[in-house]
Amino acid sequence: MNRTEQQFDHVSAICRDIFTKKMKDYGSSWRILRQQSVTDQIFIKANRIRSIEIKGVSKVDEGIRSELIAIVNYGIIGLIQLELGFSDTDDLDFEQGMELYNKYMLQSKVLMMAKNHDYDEAWRTMRMESYTDLILMKIYRTKQIEDNQGKTLISEGIDANYFDMINYSVFGLIKLSENS
Repeated sequence: MNRTEQQFDHVSAICRDIFTKKMKDYGSSWRILRQQSVTDQIFIKANRIRSIEIKGVSKVDEGIRSELIAIVNYGIIGLIQLELGFSDTDDLDFEQGMELYNKYMLQSKVLMMAKNHDYDEAWRTMRMESYTDLILMKIYRTKQIEDNQGKTLISEGIDANYFDMINYSVFGLIKLSENS
């Protein structure tokens, strides 16, 4: 297994641990979120990261790392919601929720490894701020697609944007761990 794959697995285990604990605390209460609400939650997290990067200080005790983890987990929630649609109830039990989480985390990894091969690990030379800006760009693209009722003429769909947001966040988490 190569270094990037090992680092992806390490970071995804951290994200999965947080998701698991929140599923135990809250159940699948997130199932009530409509697609636009999931995207807006990711926007809030990415916008906060950008604000911290620009201002150089955070007044709340959670930093960039926790926001990147949240983007990974909300990205997976978004993919689950795309598959199942939103619900009026907390309708997924713990095992179902974790099975879907693992499915989409694995798909994210497979996509990242394929793109990483083609782009020759270019992400390693990028700056943290670029990940943030790219995530925000993907959010705005997603919002536009949502406003167009999911229809695109030539572009990838909402799912591709969620996968990219997840993977840029994973890259950011790997970079943060290397710099600490």
